[in-house]
Amino acid sequence: MNASWSFPRLIAHRGGGRLAPENTLAGMRCAVEHGYRAVEFDVKLSADGHPYLLHDDDLDRTTDGYGPARLKAWDELARLDAGAWLSPEFAGEPLPDLATIATYCREHGLWANVEIKPCPGREEETGRVVAEAVAQLWAGQEDKVLLSSFADTALAAAQQAAPQLARGMLFEALPADWAAVAARLACVSVHVDGDWLSEEQAAAIRACGYRLLVYTVNEPNAALRLFGWGADGLFTDALPQLARYG
Repeated sequence: MNASWSFPRLIAHRGGGRLAPENTLAGMRCAVEHGYRAVEFDVKLSADGHPYLLHDDDLDRTTDGYGPARLKAWDELARLDAGAWLSPEFAGEPLPDLATIATYCREHGLWANVEIKPCPGREEETGRVVAEAVAQLWAGQEDKVLLSSFADTALAAAQQAAPQLARGMLFEALPADWAAVAARLACVSVHVDGDWLSEEQAAAIRACGYRLLVYTVNEPNAALRLFGWGADGLFTDALPQLARYG
């Protein structure tokens, strides 16, 4: 177990959870306004290799763009509206690049879980480029950032590119070989969907020396149960409801 682990117990999912457009600077501001000291966000690459924030493979759900994100260059992506889909209040909110969010996190002392979210077929490239960018952007504050991904290929590329950065492996339901995957990637944490996690699995993760992070936990009773099982951190969309458990 990493004795130096000092990450906050509550992490604002995609920035502002339900209260602001996901993966935007407005979301990060919302997290700070609600007293959160940690944020999680998704990073992928534009067609020309620029790291920026977006969850989906397509642009349609959270921007006024359409089609596969992997086909768009950064100068086109930067002009999209990533806020109006949620509320007119956020109309004009842009897609931010990783550098913008890194600057905000550093200025406000936020811990960041950077989820590497590659478009199909770009796993290795995305892992490498994002890790290199994070290493540069968080230079001197490496203890404030954690790389994670569902894509083990992307996380392996990140490990090769920036071995000094902490890594966490993301799972939905915990597979039989989870421990081997986490060990191969020299992870410090294992991240699991709270709807699929059992108390026995939580104990096994902790017994193997990994920090346990659980997503996406929005009910106070569930938060208390998971902390009782030894969870080190919870990702939440319900920022006001869970703030007191941080």
